[in-house]
Amino acid sequence: MRLLLVEDEVKTGDYLRQGLAEAGFIVELVRNGLDGHHLAMTESFDLIVLDVMLPDVDGWRIVQSLRDADRKTPVLFLTARDSVDDRVKGLELGADDYLVKPFAFAELLARVRTLLRRSPTPTLSDQLHVANLVLDLPKHRVTRAGRKINLSHKEFCLLELMVRRRGEVLPRSLIASQVWDMNFDSDTNVIDVAIRRLRAKMDDDFQPKLIHTVRGMGYKLDVETNDEAD
Repeated sequence: MRLLLVEDEVKTGDYLRQGLAEAGFIVELVRNGLDGHHLAMTESFDLIVLDVMLPDVDGWRIVQSLRDADRKTPVLFLTARDSVDDRVKGLELGADDYLVKPFAFAELLARVRTLLRRSPTPTLSDQLHVANLVLDLPKHRVTRAGRKINLSHKEFCLLELMVRRRGEVLPRSLIASQVWDMNFDSDTNVIDVAIRRLRAKMDDDFQPKLIHTVRGMGYKLDVETNDEAD
């Protein structure tokens, strides 16, 4: 499942992204309100974890804008402001939960999972489809042309990222940060090895080919007339 994390404190943001990624989520981290608002309005997420006190556009205004636009993505507020008035304001504007800093990561994770379970109208389908490829997200199950494909946890996360961003060229640096939560080292071939293994499992014995190498740029997943994959 895909989460948007809007947090301007660098250490806090990196810590939360790593913890949520290790818990099995795909996390898009941004560090200011304008970028957070743009992504929340233009892309699909299962949940938004949103700091209130941001350097440009605060969390109150972001949530109000989302709800005014009838965007129903669940929002969990993070803030150091712990007054009752602040909590009430956040909930009245349309936030779904409110967590006061400092907090234990275990509590944040529990609240994230609770919000995702009780969301009456999930923002994303339980299944993702490209050609004859099907990802069943709750079951972590992948099939191609009706045949089950066994993937490791990281391989599943990599495939989910590529399917959700179908048609986009994903540079190795983005894949490294989103799937492995690490800075990309040009001397390592971990991304290329992972792509080769994934391609062997879900592309070699099937048509059409879905994983393509864009030389000098990265990788993408899509159905193409002219196969660009190695």
